[in-house]
Amino acid sequence: QVRLVETGGGFVQAGASLRLACTPSGRTISDDDVGWFRQTPGKEREFVAHLSWSAGLTDYADFVKGRFTISTDNAKSTLYLQMNSLKPEDTAVYFCAGRRAYSTDISVDSYDFWGHGTQVTVSS
Repeated sequence: QVRLVETGGGFVQAGASLRLACTPSGRTISDDDVGWFRQTPGKEREFVAHLSWSAGLTDYADFVKGRFTISTDNAKSTLYLQMNSLKPEDTAVYFCAGRRAYSTDISVDSYDFWGHGTQVTVSS
């Protein structure tokens, strides 16, 4: 079965940067649309960004535009989320996810494969 593993979370001060990474097993990232979501206790999991190699498109949630960048390495073996100018409200567990076909749907249930998440904590 497809498994996704997120790394790169940590504890930083506001204004700092982190780079999250997501690696798959059982299949390759290049086979699917991929995305990043985040979740805090008591709130629904929310869309952050996604990337489609087949369509050559990226999309971002409004609250991260201009600060976060989704990308892959040249071999498309690892998915990244570069997070700059971090804010305390960015504190959350971040998840990577995948789906077979490109879609503009950013809902959680449109993704088929999920990692277990990595904690990002931003202090003021």
